[in-house]
Amino acid sequence: MLKKAWENTYFNSTLKMKQGEIWELYFDPVKESEQAGRRPAVIISGNVLNKYLPIVIVCPLTTRIKNYKGNLILDPNERNKLKAQSEVLTFHIRSVSKSRLKKRIGFISQSELEKIKSCLDDILRY
Repeated sequence: MLKKAWENTYFNSTLKMKQGEIWELYFDPVKESEQAGRRPAVIISGNVLNKYLPIVIVCPLTTRIKNYKGNLILDPNERNKLKAQSEVLTFHIRSVSKSRLKKRIGFISQSELEKIKSCLDDILRY
């Protein structure tokens, strides 16, 4: 049912997004202390959801490193193509329309993705 609903949509045919990819996106409009503006974010939603729904689940990145417990710190490299060291703000997890995502930047490793999932597990457990 889910597959049929989104099989031939704009989102499915033109924006192929995968778990672990880093995309530039626009978070505005926001309220209060939500992360705002144009910034990179890592897609954490699974690839079935990414393929068939018009949304993805992301964690925004920031270059203002605060070393929040459990948050992954990414150093720039050839894989992620970040310009500066960045902190994955796992506690700012958010589902967003694919139309907010503008450009694929790079991707993180499987072990980095597992660290984000572990942090999410801690957040949801405690």
